[in-house]
Amino acid sequence: MVPFTWITVALFAVQSSSAFTLRSWEDSFSLAAEAVVQMTQDEKLGLLVGVGQFNSRCVGNITPPSRSFTLSSTNLTIPPICFQDGPAGIRLVKNVTGFPTGINAASTFSRRLMRARGVAIAEEFRDKGVHVFLGPAMDIMRNPKAGRAWESSGPDPYLTGEAAYETIVGVQSVGVQACAKHYLANNQEHWRYGLSADIDDRTTRELYAWPFKRSIDAGVTSVMCAYNRFNETSSCHNGPLLDLLRADGFQGYIVSDWGATHDSASDNANAGLDMEQPGDWILIGGGVFNSNGLKNAVNDGNVATDRLDEMATRVLASFLRLGQDSGYPAINFDAQKPDGSGSLNLHVSVRSAAHTALTREIGAASAVLLKNNRTTTSDGTTIRGLPLAKGSIKTIAVIGQDAKMPNLSCNNLGECNDGTMSVGWGSGTNSLDFIVPPIDAITDFVGSSATITSSLSNDLSAGAAAAKGKDLCLVFVNAMSGELGFYDVVVGNMGDRNDLDLWYKGGSLVEGVAAVCSNTVVVVHSVGPVDLGWSTHPNIAAVIYHGAPGEQTGPSIVDVLWGAVNPSGRLPFSIAYDEADYGTSIVYNSGNGFPTITYGEGLFIDYRYLDQQGITPQFEFGYGLSYTTFSYSALSTSASGTSRIISFTVANTGAFAGTEIAQLYLGFPAGAGEPAKVLRGFEEVILGIGKSSRVSVTLSQEEMSIWDVPSQAWKKPGGTFAVYVGASIKDIRLTGSF
Repeated sequence: MVPFTWITVALFAVQSSSAFTLRSWEDSFSLAAEAVVQMTQDEKLGLLVGVGQFNSRCVGNITPPSRSFTLSSTNLTIPPICFQDGPAGIRLVKNVTGFPTGINAASTFSRRLMRARGVAIAEEFRDKGVHVFLGPAMDIMRNPKAGRAWESSGPDPYLTGEAAYETIVGVQSVGVQACAKHYLANNQEHWRYGLSADIDDRTTRELYAWPFKRSIDAGVTSVMCAYNRFNETSSCHNGPLLDLLRADGFQGYIVSDWGATHDSASDNANAGLDMEQPGDWILIGGGVFNSNGLKNAVNDGNVATDRLDEMATRVLASFLRLGQDSGYPAINFDAQKPDGSGSLNLHVSVRSAAHTALTREIGAASAVLLKNNRTTTSDGTTIRGLPLAKGSIKTIAVIGQDAKMPNLSCNNLGECNDGTMSVGWGSGTNSLDFIVPPIDAITDFVGSSATITSSLSNDLSAGAAAAKGKDLCLVFVNAMSGELGFYDVVVGNMGDRNDLDLWYKGGSLVEGVAAVCSNTVVVVHSVGPVDLGWSTHPNIAAVIYHGAPGEQTGPSIVDVLWGAVNPSGRLPFSIAYDEADYGTSIVYNSGNGFPTITYGEGLFIDYRYLDQQGITPQFEFGYGLSYTTFSYSALSTSASGTSRIISFTVANTGAFAGTEIAQLYLGFPAGAGEPAKVLRGFEEVILGIGKSSRVSVTLSQEEMSIWDVPSQAWKKPGGTFAVYVGASIKDIRLTGSF
């Protein structure tokens, strides 16, 4: 039982697909300035104003100059710059891969897989002719019901920041621009087009802006400003907010979310917005730069010509930095005709065996084993619980609507949930054309070794009837959420979830099956935490939280169930007993229009809040079981300049090869005002039976610092730091201090 080894494939992919010259920012800006000084005003404006949501083969585009420019080291021809959804694979396009979602990448706690996923996604974007990947999303899961939280990486800023960093490095290594989104505090869907997220300075820097700082460390070329207001001012013309990016070293351009601009062109341009997309007014906003808005602002002196040049230079420098001026594939699809029809859809397939294998690997690596009451024979063969033994099980029931093929005729936003749930809905959805549902993968794997009975609905009576008397009952349940869009409602949910219940009475379905089947195994597909009160039922032998794993959902869960892969996924959030335990809420109703939401909880969300309040969750942040066991020993700490190195040994003490996710939590000195423990490191440790490995985690000066508001600087507080090393926030194996 060993993990798939996609590393070699990933390295080959980077080497073979990134045949471009990465320019320095200095050289890129120099060349861009040479071009901009030759441009007319209209040519500059063409780079900054979207062409309209229905006027391009992509979801966003610009109007390039119709001529070339002779520069000191190259001749420059600027093509249409294609912007395309989404963060888990190309949307509105055929012959692409439906990759695992951001929340599943986070569940792997694997930098290796996060980066490999970025590489693979970008290879498909590049080969389709897309210049800008609209991702990664890095919106903190302030509340577990937030509609688009599955696009991002959960409530922890460190984990979200590392996922963003690795994704961006992977994406841009292929020559595709990444666009970090949504800046800032896009934390719920209800009222998102005008609500104000009011957040204090320290919380902003340490929690919500932290992942964006890491995206800048990764060299991200663009940042998307959000729909919501931030501290009462629209995010896209909030000068102090946008200035934070520049203060942290951001050199690329800031682009609006689609329709997120309001007020005047000068308000937006002078505050720091560089590009407006899609360019036209779309009910919720937009069209500020268009219809000569920006042009008139420049001609009237409300926007300086130097500022216009700066905007155009930033856009062009980002394009040049990643070598998109040479040998970049032309756009070969038409997002206006997602069915693949029309002469502009050239039917270029960008799928590959390597991408399929990676999707399957991440799907398996992100599966979180929450419960496993395993019983074996004297020779170690499983007769109850996991991993399943193929030869010992003769009758299997597969139960639940979530096990079957999803609706392949759903709309372009994926606003359906009538089959297996592999991705949420909205602009972040992806292709289902090649999805392999659990029932198909199970049937193919089991073959003639067992008889399969299925009840592929959530009918309670039919589920119990199918389960009765079976050796094994596999129950698939889900919960879904997505983007607000134009106030779209999916099964009664308008973007954000109404509650943390499983959909279609999934909990009752599980309980009905468990009442008649003593070897019930439950697989949960969900966008975030759900109520798992039923999981303590004595007939439920195992529970796997599988998130939203992408198109290889079926094969990846088969790999875990039957033991081809030892589960190593970890929860990137807490699963509490009660919704109130999270300490935050979604504002659904507002009697006075767009509400102001004050983030009074400050730094204390999810596990930070639970710890502060002394609340024990059902399954804590970082939790996840394995088929084997691991021990920790020999903790040491040492100084290295301004950094600290924390080292320890992890050993595989069980009967299966496996992967441990070793986690480092830091306790700040008393009086620093920090949560009791904050995640500051994690490592994927792959170990054979009886093997051990020395693990080292380096803490940077900034990771040991707090944001000091009076001095507006990161400062390391004086005093003693506590070090906690273990398998989750609650399963601490080693402690130390420095």
